[in-house]
Amino acid sequence: MSDWLVPYLVFNGNCEEAVNFYQKVLGGESQILHFGDALPYPAHPVPEQAKHLVMHAELRKNGHIIRFSDTFPKLPYSVGNNVSFSLEFDTKEETKAVFQGLSEGGTIEMDLQETFFSPLFGKFTDKFGIIWQLSCRKSQ
Repeated sequence: MSDWLVPYLVFNGNCEEAVNFYQKVLGGESQILHFGDALPYPAHPVPEQAKHLVMHAELRKNGHIIRFSDTFPKLPYSVGNNVSFSLEFDTKEETKAVFQGLSEGGTIEMDLQETFFSPLFGKFTDKFGIIWQLSCRKSQ
């Protein structure tokens, strides 16, 4: 794990504006992926009104990363659930072990599963109310 603990900031429709603002002030390189840019997933199609929203963005500078996204339409958004921590692991085994340990006694929002961007991804709130997103790196 080179990028061990990464803050993940969530916005309510103005994520791209926020990423551009932070990049202007902090410098660095940014990448933005909109929901409309993602590979189609027939079981969960992206509504037309969500295609312009940010699905995932990163700002990188001097080895540091901040990740961002917009809240998907109709999901609750409030100050307090708009910050989470993202952990990325090199193996599925490590991802599973940490997910199981940290989520114990918490509430799982998305169980570990394969996605188009990760062999394993899951999201939960731990027993202390902290939101976590865990993923496994794609094989090189």
